[in-house]
Amino acid sequence: MRIGVIGAGQLGQMLGFAGQALGIECRFIDPSDHPPAAACGEVIRSAYDDAAALEKLAADCDVITYEFENVPVAAVETLRQSCDVFPPPAALASAQDRLDEKRLFEELGIPLPGYHPVDSRADLADAATALGTPLVLKTRRLGYDGKGQFVVRDSGQLDEAWQALGGRPLIAEQWVPFDFEVSAIGVRGRGGETRIYPLTHNIHEGGILRVSRAPVETETLHALAEQYMQKLLGHLDYVGVLALELFVVGDRLLANEFAPRVHNSGHWTIEGATTSQFENHLRAVAGLPLGETACKGHAGMVNLIGEIPDAVRNPDLGHLHDYGKSPRPGRKLGHITVTAATAGERDRQVDIIRRAIA
Repeated sequence: MRIGVIGAGQLGQMLGFAGQALGIECRFIDPSDHPPAAACGEVIRSAYDDAAALEKLAADCDVITYEFENVPVAAVETLRQSCDVFPPPAALASAQDRLDEKRLFEELGIPLPGYHPVDSRADLADAATALGTPLVLKTRRLGYDGKGQFVVRDSGQLDEAWQALGGRPLIAEQWVPFDFEVSAIGVRGRGGETRIYPLTHNIHEGGILRVSRAPVETETLHALAEQYMQKLLGHLDYVGVLALELFVVGDRLLANEFAPRVHNSGHWTIEGATTSQFENHLRAVAGLPLGETACKGHAGMVNLIGEIPDAVRNPDLGHLHDYGKSPRPGRKLGHITVTAATAGERDRQVDIIRRAIA
């Protein structure tokens, strides 16, 4: 079987390597000169909305998927006329607009922080009155890893925030004094079969994920996350892996956002779960039985941002995944995963790696 992947970044690369173990060939489309996924499959070097390139990809593949959520929805709809495409366009469209995403959460009864659409300076003032400060002002589209965001600490910063982000559709989000952040990662097959991975504890710095640890050993939170995940997967008639990011506030979970794709916070599953998120995504879109999602003990993942120091190129520190990308400040170049029999031993290994890259 051959699966076409829109996007050939590091997520595409990990899908491609997972495909090799399954006897599945992955073929990619990406405009980049040196895409990471070229290490594991042919890459059509074209824009994501190039009609001729997409037609070629569809003709050469049995099914199409994507590795990032900013794929043009119109391109996906066009592809569906000639081949199967998963996850469905409805999921892609909802995830691309933060306002649509929050309205979907509300429709499904998934708790979330307060929010307010902002299309003018007056709207921003209304948001500050309704939500209080601090609040987080975000672009409705295209923001990721902390980009397109402004934390408004008090009403005196409203003009500054509007000057920084105004002139495009925005959304103001209530500031949440959360205990910590988690992500739920689930997968749904073509026939409706689902599997949910153990809840993952995430640490962000500067808007970028730095460390993930699994499992979060709290049955109450895991049950809530699974309930919300099942609502999303079922409502969207979803096929593939979906990640739901949540704030933990006491014994409650508040939805932040979801990603209709394999996710950075699930990289630990490559070595740390019975079946990785990448293999399960391919299994789902290909119509194969899903794999089990249990942890192999306790797992951790540390992102390597900006550079990969020589100090971490040591097999004793864990499993290094080098994406083959050129160094650049703020760029995700790779990650290291660790597994251990106990949470304490896992955390000790994570701390060693973090000190090595500090």
